Amino acid sequence: MFPFDVILFDVGGVLLTNGWDHRERAAAVEHFHIDPEPFEKRHLSIVDAWERDEVTLDTYLDTAVFFEPRPFPREDFFAFMLSQSRVLPNGALGILDELAASNPCMLGTLNNEARATNEYRFQKFGLRRYFKVMLSSCYVGLRKPEPVIYRRALDILGVPPARILFIDDRPENEAGAAAEGMKTIQFTGENALRRELQELGVFEAERDFSKIATKE
Repeated sequence: MFPFDVILFDVGGVLLTNGWDHRERAAAVEHFHIDPEPFEKRHLSIVDAWERDEVTLDTYLDTAVFFEPRPFPREDFFAFMLSQSRVLPNGALGILDELAASNPCMLGTLNNEARATNEYRFQKFGLRRYFKVMLSSCYVGLRKPEPVIYRRALDILGVPPARILFIDDRPENEAGAAAEGMKTIQFTGENALRRELQELGVFEAERDFSKIATKE
């Protein structure tokens, strides 16, 4: 019997680079020559609502960036934001592809992301073809690591928590899922994840043929 009914993946930091985290914002500051202090302060004042889909992309940009005249259009700034999304080096996209091909259980996402960037990333990198359920913060109106988002996920999935595996790179998000009874893995790289999945019985352990004596 396969050990899980559902495997949930975070996206940024596991499959792809983070969409709009501090490194990406720092790159925007440098590229557009923005004063970092008011930008970061205004970003933090609205990002929670933006990732819950309580405000639009335009409202986010008006608040965080275009609160004063800029020598560049918002389309250029948003295009730069999107350009920061890439396949994560040493990420789990290959493992996800293997799981989807073997189809042992339901695959889904549990991630914090604003609607505009989330839908771009799902489309750009073809993620929708892998997932049966997408519990993104912009769709459920909740964010990790709030306990309620994990409870909402359990309600939607209708699966005992012990039958759900959640993979995330941030310890606070992993801890939140574990507190609700889910099995969790903190993602640190592709090889480490593969080993942990083998230990859990998700993948078969690779045989070490060097230790098998050959017959002459």
